[in-house]
Amino acid sequence: MIKEEFISKAGLHARPATALVKEARGFEANVIIEKDGERANAKSIIGILSLEISAGSTVILEIDGPDEAECFDAVARFIRNGMKQ
Repeated sequence: MIKEEFISKAGLHARPATALVKEARGFEANVIIEKDGERANAKSIIGILSLEISAGSTVILEIDGPDEAECFDAVARFIRNGMKQ
């Protein structure tokens, strides 16, 4: 399992949340995003939007599965780039 904390540079509204879901769904690993103790499956648009991630929010990315390293690289890069592909 890989787990890391990030500060979100940008909010995660519908368009970037959709892009994040697309990125996460490309991997077998389970991808969880956590904000303020609330957790959501990053492969679920409803789950991500329910977290109400705004610019400056602290989020925790947790990835576990057979391709977790590759998945972490891709999803973490997406978060670090301000939620842009």
